[in-house]
Amino acid sequence: MSGSTTDYDVIVVGLGAMGSAAAYRLASRGRRVLGLDRFRPPHEFGSSHGRTRIIREAYFEHTLYVPLVRRAYELWADLERQSGQRLLLQTGGLMIGPPDGVLVTGARRSAQDHNLPHEVLSAADLRRRFPAFAPDVATIAVWEPRAGILFPELAIQSHLELARKCGATLQCDEPVLHWESNGQSSRVSTVKGSYRADRLLISAGAWTGSLLPAVPLPLRVERQVLCWFEPGSHPELFQPKRCPIFIWEHAPGRFFYGFPDLGEGVKVAIHHEGEETQPESLRREVQPDDIAPVKALLQQYVPAAAGPLRSAEVCMYTNTPDAHFIFGLHPASSQVLIASPCSGHGFKFSPVIGELAATLLGGEVPAFDLSLFTPDRFLRGGH
Repeated sequence: MSGSTTDYDVIVVGLGAMGSAAAYRLASRGRRVLGLDRFRPPHEFGSSHGRTRIIREAYFEHTLYVPLVRRAYELWADLERQSGQRLLLQTGGLMIGPPDGVLVTGARRSAQDHNLPHEVLSAADLRRRFPAFAPDVATIAVWEPRAGILFPELAIQSHLELARKCGATLQCDEPVLHWESNGQSSRVSTVKGSYRADRLLISAGAWTGSLLPAVPLPLRVERQVLCWFEPGSHPELFQPKRCPIFIWEHAPGRFFYGFPDLGEGVKVAIHHEGEETQPESLRREVQPDDIAPVKALLQQYVPAAAGPLRSAEVCMYTNTPDAHFIFGLHPASSQVLIASPCSGHGFKFSPVIGELAATLLGGEVPAFDLSLFTPDRFLRGGH
């Protein structure tokens, strides 16, 4: 079809977490949707793989996220009903760290401001209720019962299948080369052809910067290593009914996080601290020096989990300087919406971001405060 032009209401560039959700929500509203992806999602080349993702309510990063994640819970349940797939496993969640650390204080603030069910546990409480963990005496934890695990590959697949059922055209293995907007519509050129649409959604994750050369967004792509360990002892402590998801602030502003054993080992990773990279040059091979710091954290704080390494994978975070999302209209074109990147904590929000993308691209006013995410905050010099 090279040289031809096909018209749509909306073109979605990138069909990962945010793009797949948006394609479904747009198509379900009767929009003529074209989705494009350089790979074949769900895939292992971006930020939305690795078998599991955390969902949590007492959001330490900012209280503004809480209404969004509450709506996301509703939409995850709806996606489960529509797809017939189990996408969320509730385990409860622990935010562990010093009482004055950013994790505990932020989680408590969000829980209190939004009247979320939660408990504050002392170190002794934590050891008694969850004996897999070995906190020091000064550590406390915020326990939230609704936290749990999402299954990212299955979620993306479900969004895409439902989008197709609603009439969306989804074309994979088709990298976008260029796009332009004339104020009325946008034209997208790929390796296979040219397409025109009234509206354009850019949800390309780590490739966002290359698709927005005229917008100086200060994005940093970061390599992340995910590890699965065989428990060295007491494997029963890591079953989902006895081991919640957790995030642990082990030093000021430094975190690691983990999941119970779902049959493939205990998944653990360090949150941030990865090397800067680019998606085309990402080191995908995992080396012993990638594993050593993760194993050391387990040996100190979750010692029974620190058995043999079963597997490891590499993915990417695409970070903003303030660690908040980018979600809003293109600073120079109201026909173009930017919906990613998300600084390593966005997957849980994907269904609500998809719904909001459909709302904004339909010219409607969203029901949520999105001021934290506006793309032009960096152009104004704010971080």
